[in-house]
Amino acid sequence: MRSRGDRFFAGSVGGLAMLVPATLLLITALLLIEAFPAIRTYGLSFLTTTTWDPVKLVFGAGAYVFGTLVTTGIAVVLAAPVAIGAAIFLTEYAPRPTRAPLGFLIEVLAYIPSIVYGLWGFFVVVPLMRSTIEPALQTTFGGIPIVGSLFSGPIVGLDLFMGGVILAIMILPILLTVTREVLAAVPSTQREGMLGLGATRWEMVTRVVLPYARAGIAGAIILGIARAFGETMAVTLVVGNSSTAISPSLFTPGYTMASAIANQFTEADSDLYFSAIVEIAVVLLLVAIVVNAAARLLIRRTGAAREGLVL
Repeated sequence: MRSRGDRFFAGSVGGLAMLVPATLLLITALLLIEAFPAIRTYGLSFLTTTTWDPVKLVFGAGAYVFGTLVTTGIAVVLAAPVAIGAAIFLTEYAPRPTRAPLGFLIEVLAYIPSIVYGLWGFFVVVPLMRSTIEPALQTTFGGIPIVGSLFSGPIVGLDLFMGGVILAIMILPILLTVTREVLAAVPSTQREGMLGLGATRWEMVTRVVLPYARAGIAGAIILGIARAFGETMAVTLVVGNSSTAISPSLFTPGYTMASAIANQFTEADSDLYFSAIVEIAVVLLLVAIVVNAAARLLIRRTGAAREGLVL
């Protein structure tokens, strides 16, 4: 009787576990079915062309892909150094009694709803960017060849650069938390051995801790990229949503794939228009799956290395 109960329990929890991948497969299948008319009509050109004309039923999401890549790139460039530096401080320099409270405060940032970030960005950060930061960037770098084109054009505050800044703040907690865990996973014997050879703490961090954890740090950055790719409401409020032109200037109002879905989903008044919107969602879903899988593999590699395994 006990054996039968064990088998029933094992089968029950196994079935519950299978609900997770089954749900993912079901979501993917439903999105692909809805997106099939657009996939059949436009093929790969859907991701490379920039004409988005619902009146003529011509759809190309190239500008949305560009906006997503630009804002995500800005977010990673701004957030990664801060996250890595803060993680090093928390694991190597901060007094032990302060590590847990500081870590908790950082993790609280991850629980703030994205709409709150968006409203804060719209009412507080955008005016600051428009009046002070973006003019200063334009004055400082505008005259430099090639680099100056990134800061050219009229300044409105609602642009791709602002979208990247908000995303940087939003992905900072996950970058910092994962990086801190990866750094904490470095064996203490590695640290003690380096210090025992007469190295300074800075030399120990740069020559032992960071090289040992580099795969895990890369995984943390990739997780941040996945978060930035799919963020919707906060970016929608600050990115501008008024241009499908691809411009080198970061001060150009634009769209991301997620903000395009949020803005236009209720406006889709034809089957092909709706299908094109869903195809953008399919692209986001596939990117999220691939990026998260890559990040998990890198983080797992760091954990396995700690145990002397080779993946």
